Amino acid sequence: MDRLSSPWPLPVRCIPPVLVLTAVLFDLFTPIDYHGGPLLAAACVTAGAVLSFLAALLLTTGALGAIVGLTVRHESFGHVLGAAEIGNVLLAGLIGLAVNRLVARYGRSLATVRTVSEAAQRAILPTPPERMGPLDIAVRYRAAQSEARIGGDVYAVEDSPYGTRLLIGDVRGKGLGAVAAVSVLLGAFREAAEWAPDLPELAGRLEHALAREGARRSGEDQTEGFTTALVAEFSADCRTLRLLNRGHPAPYLLVGGTVVALNAVEPDLPLGMGQLNGHRSAPDTHVLPPGGSLLLITDGVTEARDRSGVFYDPAVRLAGRGFQGPREVIDALVGDVEEWTGGSGTDDMAVLAVSYHSPAAPAPAAARPG
Repeated sequence: MDRLSSPWPLPVRCIPPVLVLTAVLFDLFTPIDYHGGPLLAAACVTAGAVLSFLAALLLTTGALGAIVGLTVRHESFGHVLGAAEIGNVLLAGLIGLAVNRLVARYGRSLATVRTVSEAAQRAILPTPPERMGPLDIAVRYRAAQSEARIGGDVYAVEDSPYGTRLLIGDVRGKGLGAVAAVSVLLGAFREAAEWAPDLPELAGRLEHALAREGARRSGEDQTEGFTTALVAEFSADCRTLRLLNRGHPAPYLLVGGTVVALNAVEPDLPLGMGQLNGHRSAPDTHVLPPGGSLLLITDGVTEARDRSGVFYDPAVRLAGRGFQGPREVIDALVGDVEEWTGGSGTDDMAVLAVSYHSPAAPAPAAARPG
């Protein structure tokens, strides 16, 4: 909060002057034994919390003028009672101005934290390109800890000799405590996506990297750390889609107005829990038709609840709606989730959408003159 502006909405900023006006009217139109001094003191303290410094100073000055006028009306000016009332308002005004400075200092600190965290998020979790061949790509991220703006959800897109590969995952935990695992997972994916010949090998390398990072931890993070992940691969012509799900929410295929959850034929355990079951599932193969969109989400979407405690279901909420591209899909999904929860989401939410547009057929060669 600077000297001239306030982040509070207008109705909140109107509270202090309304209190001053109420105090004066209350004092003028009630019996002589009832005074408006306490309301004037409350207005001064409230002004320090919700107004800019200059506005709080002006209101405090006005409140002092009002209490002086009221003590003159009560014929207590110059007496102990009048001095006490003026002193109370003056003290409240000084407290309000001190509160204003504390709020401003906290606001500057919070702005610094947000700037640093946003820079860290851009460095750790960069935005993928909007286009890779016939694939249009869009992403959105919202952290549960709004002050930090970073959390445990992760996404990535990499072009490789085996096709375009995607990752979306959810590291156990929230906020800054999950950043180390996120950075390890992303680094391992970018390296393995280039060299792993298939998705099971890719997922195995991710799990090995996370296990090596987890061995450096202690306590619960070492014994109970895991990451749900979904890795996807588009073939070189982007017509075939392969999915390998390691304990992550299913992706959705949007074609026209239909929304279908691509559930794993053989569910598997999250990364970091593979030692509990030596058998690994095989990837599932699908066909992404031209104009279709693949929507990958984290559990911040599927575990969002309305006021009745009902979970959000993208297959139901997005059905019957047409989308021109991945950005429209994400805008609709995020807006619908916020409406569903009333803006009270408590978990990280990452969304990655990919749309496939078949390359335009080459124009027929013009006939040569005979």
